Amino acid sequence: MPQPPAQVTAAEISRIAGVTRATVSNWRRRHDDFPAPSGGTDSSPLYDLVDVRKWLGARGHASTADPAEELRTTLRLHPGGGGMTGALLPLVLATARRTPEERTALAGLSDAELVARADSAVADLAELVPGAEAVHFAAPDVDVLRALLRCVQDDTSGEAALAVLAERELEDSAASGTYRTPAQLADLVARLVPGPYARVMDPACGSGSLLSAAARRGATAAYGQDSVPVQAQRSAVSLLLAAPDADITVRAGDSLRADAFGRVTVDAVLCNPPYGDRDWGHDELAYDARWAYGVPPRAESELAWVQHALAHLVPGGHAVLLLPPATASRASGRRVRMELVRSGALRAVVALPPGAAAPFHVGLQVWILRRPEPAGPTHTSVLFVDTSEAASDPSTRTGGTTSGTRGARTPLDWTALTEMALTQWSSFAKDPEAYADEPGTARAVPVVDLLDDVVDLSPARHVRASRTDIAPADLAREADDVRRRLVTGAKSLGKAAGYTDWSPAGPAPREWRTATASDLARGGALTLLRTAPDALGSAGEASATAVLTGMDIARGTAPSGDPGSLRADAAPVIAAGDVLVRAVAGGSGAMARVADGADTGALLGPQVHLFRPDPARLDPWFLAGFLGAEENIAGASTGSTVLHVSPGRLRVPLLPLEEQRRYGEAFRRVHALRAEAARATELAEETARLLVGGLTGGGLIPSAPAADTGATAESA
Repeated sequence: MPQPPAQVTAAEISRIAGVTRATVSNWRRRHDDFPAPSGGTDSSPLYDLVDVRKWLGARGHASTADPAEELRTTLRLHPGGGGMTGALLPLVLATARRTPEERTALAGLSDAELVARADSAVADLAELVPGAEAVHFAAPDVDVLRALLRCVQDDTSGEAALAVLAERELEDSAASGTYRTPAQLADLVARLVPGPYARVMDPACGSGSLLSAAARRGATAAYGQDSVPVQAQRSAVSLLLAAPDADITVRAGDSLRADAFGRVTVDAVLCNPPYGDRDWGHDELAYDARWAYGVPPRAESELAWVQHALAHLVPGGHAVLLLPPATASRASGRRVRMELVRSGALRAVVALPPGAAAPFHVGLQVWILRRPEPAGPTHTSVLFVDTSEAASDPSTRTGGTTSGTRGARTPLDWTALTEMALTQWSSFAKDPEAYADEPGTARAVPVVDLLDDVVDLSPARHVRASRTDIAPADLAREADDVRRRLVTGAKSLGKAAGYTDWSPAGPAPREWRTATASDLARGGALTLLRTAPDALGSAGEASATAVLTGMDIARGTAPSGDPGSLRADAAPVIAAGDVLVRAVAGGSGAMARVADGADTGALLGPQVHLFRPDPARLDPWFLAGFLGAEENIAGASTGSTVLHVSPGRLRVPLLPLEEQRRYGEAFRRVHALRAEAARATELAEETARLLVGGLTGGGLIPSAPAADTGATAESA
C-alpha cells in the first residue's frame, strides 16, 4: 500500500530552512510560487515536504536541511512517533562508535541490509544499555535509520542525535518530572567532592549530567539508576560516548524500592533526586536498613534520598545532593535533620539563587554530606553558604545563561557562583576549626546551636550580612568613587549612542543569497573550531592561560574562565580577528564578538564556538554581526529549555568584501554601544547598592538642605 505524501508544518519549514516562523509567513505572503497547503487547517496548514524542498532548493536554501532537522522531521512522520526513542538511543551509541569509513559503508547498504545491521548492532549493546535486548527494527523504520545515520555522520559525537531524541520524549517537563541538571551546576556538584574519587554513583541519574561531570573530574567507574527506562537508556548512551574509557553501569528501576546496587559502595554519590514525591514507598520501606538517621516521613522523600546516598558511601566518602529549600526547614523532617547534624554526616548547605536549575523560580540548595568513619574525627560545626550575591551583585551579575523566570533579566554568573561556593567549602573542609566566617556569604555554625526545636538548616537563617564593620569615611569614599565612574560611563554611552549612519533599505527589506557556516567552511572561507569534551577535567596538564567563556561574550569582559578547567594541549588558542559565538542561546548580552588584544592567546572555553575567517574573503565584524543575530541564532538552535546553537547551521549573506566591511563597521559600532550600556547599567546598580546599604546600615547619613544648614548656623 503506497505511503501518503509527507507533510510538514510552517514551524518545521522554518527549522529546515534555518529561519524564523516570521520569515516563513513572509515567504507565503510575498511569493506566489510558494507551495500551497496540502492539508491541515486554515490556522495550522500542512505542506508537501517534496514541494517545500524543491522551493527552498531553487532559492538557495536546500543545504539548510541539516541532518538533525531531517531526523526530527522523519521521526514526526514515522508511524511509531515518539515510541522510536527507546529503540534509537542504543543505535546512536552503536553508530557513533563506528569509524567514518564504516559509517559511509552503512549508508551504502540496501534497506534490508541496513535493518539487519541495525538489529545486530543494538543487540551487541544489551549488557551496556538497559532495554537494548528488546529492540528490533523493521522495513518501515528504514527512513528513520538513514536519517539517524546521516545525523551521526554530521556530528560524530552523537550529541545532535541525542538532542533530537530528547525533544520527543525526554525534554524537561513538569508533567514528566524529568529535568536535566545544567552543565555548569553539574560541574559545581562534581567539584564539591573533596579530593580525587574513582567510583561514583547517581541513584536518580536522569540524562547522566552529574555522572558525566564526575567522569570529567577523573572518575573511572560510574553507577547510575533511573526509574524512567528511556532516561536510563539516555544516561547510558551519553556516558558511554562521553567517557569511553570509564566502567559504566546503568540500570532501569526505582532506586528506593528496587535498588540495583544494593551491595555497591562508592567514593562519592552525586544526585538531583525527584522533589515532593509522596509515593516513594514510605509504608513498604518503613523498616529499611538504610534509615540509619530515622525513618523519613511520608512528605520527606528528599530525606530518603539523602540516607540512600549515605548508605552507598564508603566510610569517609562524600555525597552531594541538589534539594529544594523546604527540605532544610519542614517540621516533619526535624528529627532526621537533627540526627544528620548530631552525627556529623551533614557538613555543609549551599543556597543557590533562583534560576540555577529547574524549577527555576526556586532557589535550590546543595547539601554536602560525609559518611562518618568509626574512628573518624568529631565534627562540631556545619558550614552554610549563600551564593545569591553571585547573581544579585552588579559587579558579577552579568553573563552566563539561565532559563526560566530569571530569563534575560538576570542571567547567572556561574564563574562567580562556582568560585564562591568552592572557596568557602574548600577552606572549611581543610580545617573547620580555623575557618573564618565571611559576613553575608558564609558562616560555620556550631552543631549545638543547630539542635533546637526546629533544626532549620536554611543558609539565609544563619549567614549574617552587615556593613557596620566598614568605617563610614571609607564607605563614603567607595560610594563616591563608583558614582564618579558612573558619570564617566554615562558620557561614554552618550557618545556611543551618537551613531546614526544608517538609512532605510527601500519599500521592502533587502534579500540576499546566503550560505551556511558549514558551506563556507567547506569552501575554505572560514574554519570552525570548538573545545572537545575530553579537554575538560583534571586529566593531563592544566592550563595556566585564561579561558574565554560564554559569560565573557555576554557581558563584554576579558577572558575570566578557570585556567585549571582545561588542558593546555586540548583547546584552541584564540587569535585576533576570530569570531566568537556563545554555544548556548538565551540570557542577556551579546551572542557574538570579534576577538581583540585582550582575547588573543586565551583558550577557547567549552561553551563557545570559534569561527576563524579568511580575511581576504570575510570581514570579521560582518561575520560576527550576522552570526549573532537573533533570527539566525533562533534558526540554528535546538532544544526547548536550554537552546544549543548548531554552528554549522548559522547563515551568512554572500556579499562582496567591500560591502561586508560597511556592514562590519556598523556592527562594530553597535557592539560598542551595547558594551557601554552594560557598563553604565552595572555602575548604576553598584552605586545604588552602596548608597542604600550605607544609609540603612548607618554608615552614611543624608546631608541637610543648604537652607536648613544656614538657619541652624544663625540660630547657633
